[in-house]
Parts: sequence; structure tokens; C-alpha cells
Amino acid sequence: MEKTTNQKAWFLVLPVLILVAFSAVIPLMTVVNYSVQDTFGNNVFFWAGLEWFEEMLASERMHSALGRQAIFSAVILAIEVPLGIFVALNMPKRGFWASFCLVVMALPLLIPFNVVGTIWQIFGRLDIGLLGHTLEAIGIDYNYTNDSVDAWITVIVMDVWHWTSLVALLAYAGLQSIPEAYYQAAKIDQASRWSVFRYIELPKMQGVLLIAILLRFMDSFMIYTEPFVVTGGGPGNATTFLSIDLVKIAIGQFDLGPAAAFSIMYFLVIMLISWVFYTVMTTIDKKEMV
Repeated sequence: MEKTTNQKAWFLVLPVLILVAFSAVIPLMTVVNYSVQDTFGNNVFFWAGLEWFEEMLASERMHSALGRQAIFSAVILAIEVPLGIFVALNMPKRGFWASFCLVVMALPLLIPFNVVGTIWQIFGRLDIGLLGHTLEAIGIDYNYTNDSVDAWITVIVMDVWHWTSLVALLAYAGLQSIPEAYYQAAKIDQASRWSVFRYIELPKMQGVLLIAILLRFMDSFMIYTEPFVVTGGGPGNATTFLSIDLVKIAIGQFDLGPAAAFSIMYFLVIMLISWVFYTVMTTIDKKEMV
């Protein structure tokens, strides 16, 4: 008897496909269209080919923004991942205080990005900000609007305050999935605290940590609102990351062709990094299943 395939499920998927087409594919095709054309206004376009891509690849401005972005993401991961693991290891495992800590840790994640930027912009001001005024009172020269080092420190501390909770919560979920028998066996063998972490907790957290690293890297690589609200990309171009530079090209200078080429390359870099992380995660999962 020939087996028939029911295709009615496609009718359930169709609304999602239409929504994705309008929200992602069509805007993306518009950007692709601008990236290969030039215009002098009045909706008159001229074929430019790969001219804008070549210009962006050779642009010292883009290279500088990419360097700042890479440094920022590397510093963020180097701080937030170990700190998140440390917090998760020291959180209560069960009871009232466990629930209390989970709620407290989740609070920064509920704050909108622009509000986070506004909070730290006011917090760091010398005249009315608690941080800025306190540092000035004790004799520390701090001014994130004029000093590039202070601006970097402020943006990094702000991101750590905002997003370390995500890493901690994911690591905590990984720790909660470890059977108690593992700890009992380690206790019988008189394993040290470091050995328990190295051979029991860290391997069991590997999957969630990869997800945390992926999420934090992608978010830090695309960061825009918080540093823009706090520093505006300054002083000078000290905190002008890729996203801020892209907005300046597209909206500030209204160079739609270079901005479109820039955004496509930006998108491809993010897709490439996502693919690398996905490959690593699936490889680890396969090894654990063997």
C-alpha cells in the first residue's frame, strides 16, 4: 500500500513564513539592492557593483571600529564568563534564598537597554552622579566624557553589571542538572573542591556555557544602545563600535550605499560566528553521547 503524505501542516507554517518574509527577507533585499547601486537622488539609481564593498573593506575607519569591537567583546567574555560561573557556584542550591537570589539576578536583565544607558550616564556624572561625584571627592580623576580610558571602563562595567546575570543563571541551571550521586562519589573519594569543579561541574556546564558565550559574544558584538546613550561613541571615536559607526554612516552622513555594504558584511560576520559556535556545540554533544 502506497504511503500518502499529509501536506496540510504547511498551512500552519505559512503565516510564519509570510511574517518572516516581511520582517526579515524583504528589508534584507532592500539593503542588498542599495549595496550594489549608487544614487544622486530623485530615485535615480546607477549600478555600482562591488564598489561599496571594496571601499568598506579598504576603509581604515571600518578597521578601527572592528578592532574596538573585537577588543570590547573579548574583554566582556573574559570578565563575564568566569564571574558568572563564580556567582553560580556560590548561589544557594535550594530553599528561600535560592529563589531570592534567582529573582535578584534576573532584575538587571529586565531593564531596557536605553534605560541601562541612562542609568549609567547619570550615575557617572561628576555633578549629580553618585559614582562620578564620589570618585572626584576621594581624589580620583574620572570623567568618561573627556577621557577615553574612563569611557571604556564605564561601558565595560555597565555591560558587566547588566549581563553577568545571564551567564550566572545559565551556569546555575547547568549545576542544578548534576545528580547528587556525583557529589557523593567525590566526597567518598575525598576529592578537592577544585577537582569537583574541574571533573564534575565544568564538564556538565559545558553545553550551557557555550550557549552563554554565544549569546554574550553576539550581543556584545552588536551592542549599540547602551554605549551610544552613555558616550555617544566618544570621546572622539574611542567607543565608536561597529553598530554606532554604521548608524553614523547611514543616518549621519546618509551614505546609503556604503552603509548597506557595511551592514551586509556585518551580518555575514555574525552568521559566520554563529555557524562556528553551532558546529562546536553539536560536536561536543556528539562526543558526550558516545
